[in-house]
Amino acid sequence: MISVRNKKSLLFISMLLVGALVLSACGKDVPNDLDWKVQDFAYTDQNGKELGLSDLKGKVWIADFIFTNCDTVCPPMTANMAEIQQKLEEKGLDYEIVSFSVDPERDTPEALTEFAGKFDADLSSWHFLTGYKLDEIEEFAKNSFKAAVSADPNSDQFLHGTSFYLVNKEGTVVKKYSGVSNVPTEEIVEDVAALQ
Repeated sequence: MISVRNKKSLLFISMLLVGALVLSACGKDVPNDLDWKVQDFAYTDQNGKELGLSDLKGKVWIADFIFTNCDTVCPPMTANMAEIQQKLEEKGLDYEIVSFSVDPERDTPEALTEFAGKFDADLSSWHFLTGYKLDEIEEFAKNSFKAAVSADPNSDQFLHGTSFYLVNKEGTVVKKYSGVSNVPTEEIVEDVAALQ
């Protein structure tokens, strides 16, 4: 026969175990491995409207760097991002996607809209940005995302990083992923969900 004291101990231990299980089921945590603050910005989107960091505060977003005349990595990156967007929509998550052009001279809002259309991008939550000088986006990419951007001296192409960056509601880059091959689509969707 169990004494009253032992019953209380068993009840207490049971409550601790249940509490631990409940906490572990609340969603996975996204490790803040990077902790990079995104610098303030206000650029022009594909609709010719201004979008800035202040518009993204309180939202979880994914960023990348592309350009419309790219003949190597940008088409597969944008196709991969479109797949992520579709999965985020299926899950009913609140998110934004921001693609910064690294060729702002040629990437007008019209060129960006045409490029987005090739990938069936939902432009209600995906913003393709331009409206700055090349040296400005080079500095912004380096300071905010630790990403290199530069014109290729031997062609009309641009050199840039191929990562996707997860930014939390406070405007801090918390994680980056491969954007070209072996893209962890499900992991990205789970991480966006965890930051909601």
